[in-house]
Amino acid sequence: MKTLSISINGQPWQEAAFATSVGKVLPATHQGLPVVGALLNNEVVPLCAPLLFNATLAPLTTGEPNGHRIMQRTLGMVLAKAIHDRLPGVSYRMSHTISNGLYVTVDWPEAERTPAARAAHAAGLKEAMRALVAENPAIEYELVSYEEALRLFESTGQTDKRHLLTHRNPPAVPMVKCGKFYDLAFEPVAPSAGMFPVFDLFPYDDGLVLLMPTMGQPSQPGPWRPAPKLAAVYREHRAWGRILGATSVGRLNQIVLDGGVNDLVQTTEALHDKKLTEIAAEISCRSPRVRLILIAGPSSSGKTTSAKRLCTHLRVNGLAPFLISTDDFFVGDERNPRDRHGNLDYEHIEAVDLARLNATLKDLLEGRETIMPWFSFKQRRGFDHPEPRCLPEGGVIVMEGIHCLNPQLTDHIADDVKFRVFVSALTQLGIDRNHRISTSDNRLIRRMVRDNAHRGRPARETLAMWPSVQRGEHRWIFPFQDLADVMFNTALDYELAVLKNFATPLLNQVKPFHAEYAEARRLTALLANFTPVDDAVVPGYSILRESIGGSQLQY
Repeated sequence: MKTLSISINGQPWQEAAFATSVGKVLPATHQGLPVVGALLNNEVVPLCAPLLFNATLAPLTTGEPNGHRIMQRTLGMVLAKAIHDRLPGVSYRMSHTISNGLYVTVDWPEAERTPAARAAHAAGLKEAMRALVAENPAIEYELVSYEEALRLFESTGQTDKRHLLTHRNPPAVPMVKCGKFYDLAFEPVAPSAGMFPVFDLFPYDDGLVLLMPTMGQPSQPGPWRPAPKLAAVYREHRAWGRILGATSVGRLNQIVLDGGVNDLVQTTEALHDKKLTEIAAEISCRSPRVRLILIAGPSSSGKTTSAKRLCTHLRVNGLAPFLISTDDFFVGDERNPRDRHGNLDYEHIEAVDLARLNATLKDLLEGRETIMPWFSFKQRRGFDHPEPRCLPEGGVIVMEGIHCLNPQLTDHIADDVKFRVFVSALTQLGIDRNHRISTSDNRLIRRMVRDNAHRGRPARETLAMWPSVQRGEHRWIFPFQDLADVMFNTALDYELAVLKNFATPLLNQVKPFHAEYAEARRLTALLANFTPVDDAVVPGYSILRESIGGSQLQY
């Protein structure tokens, strides 16, 4: 029998039989946690993946992001099977995360939309999931012909998957199955349905929340904190999706092929303008008068473009906006805080010169002239503009930056003159009903394209720094989002079809021997589902231009 050479966790090379599954050569546990998948030459694979070439292997557990994602996908599949078995014909969608839970929209039958009925259905589905976990059936991978896949999804009412396959033409379709339930195999799942017995399921808003353990803490579900403002934003964007007719990638692809992309783009951008009009009107009518508008959001959420476009709407309402970026108040590398590893922590609030920022804001609000700073990212230090500035008559300061909702940033300014806006790219688009598109992935792809276009940064560097960016967001940004007076969703349902043209070539430069390869492969697979759209359709004022260039706005 042919043998291969493998190295596990950097240990000396050893022999393994050809086509042996990776699960048979890896330990059952690693660092006290069950092994749920593997990195095979830096690509995430399920434990059933066969060894077909010499390879390096590393076990994955729920204590790190790739293993945690396997847990989320597996529990999502268990819930999907429970819904199909217990509520056949009911439409649902794995939508987005709230707190430590996955929010699932459900189109309940008209007669069963009361709180009591929804609670009863949630309890029944939870019971069905518990039974499935106790039974612990195998989750298997299977290649089926293209025609058979279409028949399977048609017969089980999974039309969203059929729509997606309409725009793909593989000779065979990789599937995962649990009993008689089939799903598309997009990302690896665990080898059996009972591998993750810890979860909770309960009704929330008009759907369900599947609550899961946090990373590295498998013994109990993570803490739950409702987010009614966030839920309202998603609800609004889902309504926008129905207006546009693009609720899944398959439907978006059909719009593109039918020649309707220009109407889709213009309607999507008009919905953004409508929301900005509403925000500007609320600001202009607020009493006491708003003097300081604070716009915060995570990386690549479109803060800068949102601020500039809001300024236009404020002028329409008779206000004179004065735009400031907190980036211009950075202290520079010499004074910048460092993290516990000794690396410069650019997400830390003290990366901003808080004393000078507050003094500048007070001078402007009290009618005094002041010297404004600006920061050179190339030289990593700040400079002063030569001429002093003052707030014009009827002026209102519009300030954007990741920390703008943190009270510490502007603690010298009275709260009653502030208006807080939180922006993020909260896409409602799903690949299909069981596979959501993470808002973090959406922003990462934006950031990767922007970094390459405007800073000459290769995709590898953006991918490498992204975990640090996310840690900073969870520490410095998301805890303050509920302080917002209004939330603005900057997601564009067509944007990934445009970004695909820019991002895919960048991702292809990440090779199997790079540590970032697994993430590059995952994002490439995500973008492969989209029919590409030429960037010529993107208006010059669009938030998307902040990433791809060609904006009419000056940055």
